[in-house]
Amino acid sequence: MGILLDANSRVLTQGVTGKVGSYHTLRCLNYCKGRDCFVGGVNPKRGGETFEDMRIYSSVAEAKAETNANVSVLYVPPLFAAEAIIEAAQAKIKLIVCITEGIPINDMLRARTFIRNNEPDSILLGPNCPGLITPGILKVGIMPEAIHTPGRIGIVSRSGTLTYEAVAQVTEIGMGQSTAVGIGGDPINGLKHIDVLKMFNADDGTDAVIMIGEIGGDDEIVAAEWAKDHMRKPIIGFIAGMSAPEGKRMGHAGALISKSSEKADAKLGAMESAGIIVTKNPARLGITLKQSL
Repeated sequence: MGILLDANSRVLTQGVTGKVGSYHTLRCLNYCKGRDCFVGGVNPKRGGETFEDMRIYSSVAEAKAETNANVSVLYVPPLFAAEAIIEAAQAKIKLIVCITEGIPINDMLRARTFIRNNEPDSILLGPNCPGLITPGILKVGIMPEAIHTPGRIGIVSRSGTLTYEAVAQVTEIGMGQSTAVGIGGDPINGLKHIDVLKMFNADDGTDAVIMIGEIGGDDEIVAAEWAKDHMRKPIIGFIAGMSAPEGKRMGHAGALISKSSEKADAKLGAMESAGIIVTKNPARLGITLKQSL
């Protein structure tokens, strides 16, 4: 069954006329196989035009009123992305997926605070994330769709590349994914590991979960503490950044170690204590999953 997306999802693309937005929207449209899943684009300066037979609207509110969209994916340039997120939330879009990388932290803090205080029913995924996919149903983002297969393994990851690695391994061992969710690695973002674990735990179509984290912050520890008492399904865990030195920024903006509890070993220890089956080798995610089941 999967989480967050289904056959009734109706998606807008904010930034549909840009090079990145148009390219990935076309790939997502092709993945829908003719179904009415992407229902419009948004560009304030090009309302009334069309893209692949989809109408382009001047605002999210206009697009929402005309199409009854409930998902929006953003390929908006960094300096305008926070306003685009807020615009989508004001239009009552249920799921807002922000792919954009490099959004200023203060802008994201403002956008996230607005959603929490004014539109708590809107769910923000990202920014700086690959998006999400329920294989065989709908892709919203930039992931390589060919490696995904329908199945019953949920995947949640801060790292885009490692999301794809986990997906490919699960497919290779003959299993498939219920939904794969890339939450992004920025320090100010929307959905956290704990939020996605709760959704997978409640999903009848998910039997087990692969959870991939990174150094920096305590989100993985918070998720592990929740899982210890509440998760009813096996979790396979991995933390990227084993060799990262303290105080040095590595990769994502959020991957900065400022205290010992944010190191990979500390997070892996917390996950093991919570009953999560961990591996220190990302090449063994699929094998570890298969053995656990």
